[in-house]
Amino acid sequence: MSDFLAALGLVMVFEGLVYGGFPSLAKRLAADVIDMPEHRLRSIGLAVIAAGVAVVWLVRG
Repeated sequence: MSDFLAALGLVMVFEGLVYGGFPSLAKRLAADVIDMPEHRLRSIGLAVIAAGVAVVWLVRG
């Protein structure tokens, strides 16, 4: 459980870096996501999931 909470905290840090450090970039990215086709969003999401699983597997395995 502590690993999960640490991972959640890191996600919050990275999200905060984008919104706190580069607010205009965050707005532009949000606008780009609205115009992006669903199949492309799904593909990117699945690729990020796979990369995340690979990182966890390499670190913890």
